[in-house]
Amino acid sequence: MAVLNEEQEMLRDMAREWVTNESAVAKFRAVRASGEPRAYDPAAYATIARMGWAGVIIPEEFGGTDFGWLSAGMILEEMGKTVTASPLLTTTLAAAAIVLGGNPEQKAKWLPQLAGGAMIGTLAIDEGAHHNPHRLETSVSDSSLTGTKAFVHEAHDATLFVVAAADGMYVVDTSTPDAAASVQVATRHLADMRSHAQVTFCGARAEKLAHGGDDLLDQVLDRARILTACEMLGMAQQVFDTTLDYLKQRVQFNQALSSFQALQHRMADLFGDLAMMRSAVEGGLQALDSGMMMPHAAAIAKAEANRVLHTISREGVQLHGGIGMTDEYDIGFYLKRARVLEASWGSTGFLKDRFATLSGY
Repeated sequence: MAVLNEEQEMLRDMAREWVTNESAVAKFRAVRASGEPRAYDPAAYATIARMGWAGVIIPEEFGGTDFGWLSAGMILEEMGKTVTASPLLTTTLAAAAIVLGGNPEQKAKWLPQLAGGAMIGTLAIDEGAHHNPHRLETSVSDSSLTGTKAFVHEAHDATLFVVAAADGMYVVDTSTPDAAASVQVATRHLADMRSHAQVTFCGARAEKLAHGGDDLLDQVLDRARILTACEMLGMAQQVFDTTLDYLKQRVQFNQALSSFQALQHRMADLFGDLAMMRSAVEGGLQALDSGMMMPHAAAIAKAEANRVLHTISREGVQLHGGIGMTDEYDIGFYLKRARVLEASWGSTGFLKDRFATLSGY
């Protein structure tokens, strides 16, 4: 496991305590039952912003805490354990894009609002059914952006879109009524019951992020892969722990299920997979903080997260037997969310191909 300093340990413990006491899975059930397209609790996100979590990777001069990527990853891991519905991940990624590619004026304009929770940000990248960031038709003419983005996460309440176009990355601010009128959000219902939408930009006013270089999109996507893998790690850990507890408590043929050797072997395999996943994800976070081999580490972290969470979520449902298939039991939420996250920012096949290309094969 990653070695944490005192501040990071305090942050992790605070995040763990908050999600356990204030954002249990029952909170997600309540959000789902509300039927709101935003699919999260705004009051809970306001609390998250007050605790400083939205500004963890934002420099102090722009209202953040600059605690680093490992700290951001730990928070998202804890939130993944209770499938907390929140735009924190997408807002962090939008902020990262501005930190990497924005000019001083753009940073001063938007980063403090993102850090303080006044604005919610998201990425609008893909235009088709599958992740393919280098086939983009979105275009910009005279600072007006036109194009359609598919499956944009947390789009319903977002007021700041970081959009990938054919010639670079742009920021679209929809915080005013006139600006919002040029952006159309159409809900897309996915298995995880979170906020997803097709977003159409109809001549929206856009500002280019011109200071990040030609590889800005790849830099942002690598961060998206690593942070998404952090949420997936928390989910995988929770599914494993929940399943292990269930096997210890469930009695069949007058014996606890955990006493059967075949089930012990399956759990032992999952334990090994989980350790491999944690190593890959924490390696990705350390690569971000150190700036070394980050693209390679991002591909490994997300590919391993895809593989392990897919296996653990499937096995978790199966080992719970019939109750695992019911909505009244929480384990199914993790499987549904897992399938959506596996497809986000690159499937396993896409990431293997990217790693091979980065390695010169």
